[in-house]
Amino acid sequence: MFREIVYLALAAVVFGFPWFRNDIPNGNNVPDPCSGQTGEIWKGVGHDQAPGGGPRNQFGLDFKGAIFEWTKDLCQKDSDQDGRTNGEELGDPDCTWKKGGTPSAAASGHPGICEPLSDPKCATVNKNIKCASNTGKWCLFGHCV
Repeated sequence: MFREIVYLALAAVVFGFPWFRNDIPNGNNVPDPCSGQTGEIWKGVGHDQAPGGGPRNQFGLDFKGAIFEWTKDLCQKDSDQDGRTNGEELGDPDCTWKKGGTPSAAASGHPGICEPLSDPKCATVNKNIKCASNTGKWCLFGHCV
């Protein structure tokens, strides 16, 4: 029994908490601003790296502050300081979405990553964002390891 509990705890640490994606509008369809390709999604919306886990980005911190609920305040906030509210980026510009409902629009941006990545105003906000490159290496603003 103890072994099973340890395995479950480790799985949560390794794989994160993907069910949180159901708690925000279009949580399973947030565009990956690193890929530059239509259709690529960012799986760990509240984190600094695409697969999730690791440190939270500002949207993740704001979501935690809202007790992991989509609230009007969280919707109207601009967590990534790119000039668009979280609701606008996630397809809920009027902040009317409820869990289990259909957002009024598709997600058009990432609420925790300032976009476009090349904008100088985004450099400070995105300092910890890690993008995966096509080669499988991790990249931070063009520097891959």
